Amino acid sequence: MSDTVTTALQDELAHSRGTDYFLMREQLTTDESELLDRVRAFGEAEILPLVSDYWERGEFPFELVPRLAALGIVGDTMQGYGMTPMTAVGAGLIAYELGRIDGSIGTFLAVHVGLAMQSIYLLGSEEQRQRWLPEMAAMTKIGAFALTEPEHGSDSIALEATCRREGDDWVITGRKRWPGNAVWCDLIVVFARDVEDGQVKGFVIQRDDPGYSATKIGGKVSLRMVQNADIVLDDIRVGEDRRLQNCHSFADVAKVLKGTRNTVAWSSTGHAVAAYEIALTYAQRRTQFGRPIAKTQAIQSQLVAMLADVTSMQLYCIRLGRLIDDGALTDTMAALAKYYCSTKARDVCRQARDILGGNGITLDFHVMRHLCDMEALVTYEGTAEIQSLIVGKHITGQSAFA
Repeated sequence: MSDTVTTALQDELAHSRGTDYFLMREQLTTDESELLDRVRAFGEAEILPLVSDYWERGEFPFELVPRLAALGIVGDTMQGYGMTPMTAVGAGLIAYELGRIDGSIGTFLAVHVGLAMQSIYLLGSEEQRQRWLPEMAAMTKIGAFALTEPEHGSDSIALEATCRREGDDWVITGRKRWPGNAVWCDLIVVFARDVEDGQVKGFVIQRDDPGYSATKIGGKVSLRMVQNADIVLDDIRVGEDRRLQNCHSFADVAKVLKGTRNTVAWSSTGHAVAAYEIALTYAQRRTQFGRPIAKTQAIQSQLVAMLADVTSMQLYCIRLGRLIDDGALTDTMAALAKYYCSTKARDVCRQARDILGGNGITLDFHVMRHLCDMEALVTYEGTAEIQSLIVGKHITGQSAFA
């Protein structure tokens, strides 16, 4: 394919409109539709032109943070404290559009808002919400979230990081692995097991607290711009005012995780839509044996299968968001949506990479970036296998957990 054709394709992709075969747009409110358009325009103009370079270097584009703040997209169904009011569908649409552009930026925002801010909002006292959330809503302070440990991912309920009360203070000791934003965040929500009662407690740690150290995890081929870290908590001492006052057990932590599965489902769908759009555009422009490859039965069959999956994911997400807004979402519903959308999105990205042939492995065409990033989305917030076991236990009444 000539450089001229490649440039033309990239120009077309940069201005492509999202696939909406079953008229999902008609299910949105005016505010939700406006939010989608705002994030889409920002993503295509401000993020897409620079992501491949930053992704390849494994660096984070810090210059985007104030621009994202100005966009007014921090809210995720939370109310007050300077946040933008929105429905769960609106919050999902933000994840959807950012996923369609780039998974790292979507993950950065999901960690800051959906994990760090939601932890403080759901598990903190009113004083703690007032103390931290306004600056986080303005994105003048960035948050992170530390639950996973080097030896505990899917079985995070078995935390080894500990906390103990010493007079008016708490002392926190242990290690964490994978928290996004943790290398450069201003504050991080850390969960540890109380040695006194064996229950999980939550704390807000500041990056400059003595005993906190975060080392960037290198060598990643997924979500490369996200600055994940290995964290050491070396007898960090904080006051009672830094303990999240409404976190008394792992069940409380699960309240936060339940909400994030909505975001992962939407983000996965965005990745799939991007891959499908790229594959369709490429198939219409790529000529082999004297005709566009879109004119072959094999390619059309693949594209239709991809469209069917994309459309199913969109319908899943719309219903998921409305269930949240109605207060009717269950843990197993969230698990099924995360399982279905993340696994199907990875499949769609794989098919898109096949349709692009050799060009599919280059960053110029974006598909390989989306496919690599989907490998992380299938895993985080509970692997596909764990989500399957959660739903399987519910429908059979039998636990298959090891």
